[in-house]
Amino acid sequence: MQDMKTGIASLILIGSLISLDTYSQNKADDILGVWLTGGKEPAKVQINKIGEKFYGKIIWLKNPTENGKPRIDGNNPDKEKSNNPIIGLVILKDFKFNGDDEWKGGDIYDPESGKTYSSYMYLKDKNTLKVRGYVGVSLLGRTETWIRSSF
Repeated sequence: MQDMKTGIASLILIGSLISLDTYSQNKADDILGVWLTGGKEPAKVQINKIGEKFYGKIIWLKNPTENGKPRIDGNNPDKEKSNNPIIGLVILKDFKFNGDDEWKGGDIYDPESGKTYSSYMYLKDKNTLKVRGYVGVSLLGRTETWIRSSF
């Protein structure tokens, strides 16, 4: 009887560990999808995963054209990239899920200024993403709120 109790306890423990691992994996992927940015020039950013890292690219702009032509990355300090269209531009790079509730270690590129900032992100809830860009330490930065979009 004792062996049976030990066996059942072992199965429960293994099942708990598997479900915790599954939960944390699902949690990491909760950031995937399309997000509407705020600001004076709203965009939609699609976040995807490559390996264990997360990336985001602009897939929609409220104002996609300027002077009748597609908007370009004109403020990019790399002149070879300054004629690239903004739609399709990867602005989130190299984020990793920390196993708890944040995606860290990445960079965010701001096409309005042409600057790249250190960044981290966290979900306030399943439809609200907080994105913080900063220089040096996270105290010196700005947080934006992005809302999940169906497209």
